[in-house]
Amino acid sequence: MLGVIRAVTTVVPDLDEVESAYARWLGYVTLDRGQVPSAVAAGWQAPAMAGRAYLTMGPASGEAVFLRFVAGAVPASYRALTTHGWNATEILAEDPDALAARLDGSPFRIIGAPRSLTRFPMIRAMQVLGPAGECLYFTRVGAGSGLDLAEARGFVDRVFIVVAGGSPLSGLLDWYGAFGNPVDPPVATPVGVISWANGLPPDTLHEHALIALGQGTHVELDQYPGTCRRRPCAADELPPGMAMVSFAWRGSPPPPTGVAVAALLPGLRQMPATTLLGPAGERLEILSP
Repeated sequence: MLGVIRAVTTVVPDLDEVESAYARWLGYVTLDRGQVPSAVAAGWQAPAMAGRAYLTMGPASGEAVFLRFVAGAVPASYRALTTHGWNATEILAEDPDALAARLDGSPFRIIGAPRSLTRFPMIRAMQVLGPAGECLYFTRVGAGSGLDLAEARGFVDRVFIVVAGGSPLSGLLDWYGAFGNPVDPPVATPVGVISWANGLPPDTLHEHALIALGQGTHVELDQYPGTCRRRPCAADELPPGMAMVSFAWRGSPPPPTGVAVAALLPGLRQMPATTLLGPAGERLEILSP
């Protein structure tokens, strides 16, 4: 089965801008930097990324869940939440309202003000676009939800949910369901940022489902509107924006798909990593024990 999230990899045009913003406004710490080795790029099924600069950051809490940024071109036409693939990174936060106040005047643009979820008012979240146009959700999980969700250990903590969008949702569910992880059945609710990004009325219903990974972490699968298409990607490169998610593996070795290489993550370099291509064009980096 898919295990916990270890990293989110995002392609950005300016590493210095991203590093400065995440350090100053979110308290993230730079843990590693360098150039992508050719073997790793080949393992990612993106050989043209060889030699690209990258940096890896982690939360101030020290939780071993990372944000890895790789330098690359991001077309001016790219907009998060409008193409298939990985689209949003959800991060635990102790107080989304206080964070919203802190981000005023920052490179992080709030597109969904802090609000409590209708079905679970003890969960409060906001949505922002980062300095490279990446979509981030910041979420507080209060007591009493009855849900298996992680809780923040710092003001801005680790990633605990990653969101993939595509169509049809049934195809995403079939593919992820084959791993054997528990699946929460789809529900339809308004998702304001998806409607906003795609020019739809704010009360439009969007189907979504959850894949449980363990330790309070999940993959969220969203049914995207018919206007959304597969994300354009240059030959042999990672897709622009949120490109890849790294997962621990639970159980027997993963399917022998692709080339196993050493993981390019702090503290995990001795762990073999194999990249799979998901049904919406998203990449999954599987870290074998």
